[in-house]
Amino acid sequence: MTQAERRLYLIKELLAEDSRFSNYKPETMSEAEQKDLLRSLMNIRMPAPLGEEFLSIQDEYLKEELTDKGISDIADLTPIEKGIYLWQGDITTLKCDAIVNAANSQMLGCFIPLHNCIDNCIHTYAGMQLRKKCHDLMIAQGYEEPTGRAKITPAFNLPCKYVIHTVGPIVNGSLTDEHKELLKSCYTSCLKTAEENGLKSIAFCCISTGVFGFPQKQAAQIAVETVREYQKHSDIKVIFNVFKDEDRIIYENLLG
Repeated sequence: MTQAERRLYLIKELLAEDSRFSNYKPETMSEAEQKDLLRSLMNIRMPAPLGEEFLSIQDEYLKEELTDKGISDIADLTPIEKGIYLWQGDITTLKCDAIVNAANSQMLGCFIPLHNCIDNCIHTYAGMQLRKKCHDLMIAQGYEEPTGRAKITPAFNLPCKYVIHTVGPIVNGSLTDEHKELLKSCYTSCLKTAEENGLKSIAFCCISTGVFGFPQKQAAQIAVETVREYQKHSDIKVIFNVFKDEDRIIYENLLG
């Protein structure tokens, strides 16, 4: 199968699951339109089993898409200080032991089609197995994920080995000491989870900033201070992953 054939197959299979989409004609769409439609269908699909053939074709498709985006390996990065790296780019293309996902309390990923949050991006490129795996974890747990804790899953089609999911604090109004402690707990919980699973490297996104409302400078300061403190008794390598120039500058000033 070519990549175009894989994409069309996946779209048709997902469209066939829901009669609401019977009027869609993917054959008449451009490549960009097909890609957006496939991602949208993946984003809105509820967690449920998928056939082996579908998963095999999905996995081949996603791995080629990620290869085309370009993979960045931690082995090729230069630390900004001992055990700490600063890297700007798409976290779904980062090859290390684990990347951190800023999840919501349902732990099922973002259901908004084409939303550019990290939760949506990670679930999209990991594949639909990730939502099913998270769903199974939450069913077994029996309640929504508390803020400040962490759960680990396979990364499926991502170049990293695992995804560590954490729910950060939501800041509505003034920043409080409780918000700060909960964010610190997110970083500590992720680091502990990584080490408990024998991992040697972890990449953190900017947890709780963006739509969760945590001020960027204060969030970065907590992240750096927590990691430095943890590394006093650990050899784990930490990558601070940023996407925006603004965040890169904040971390450069803290780590410089």
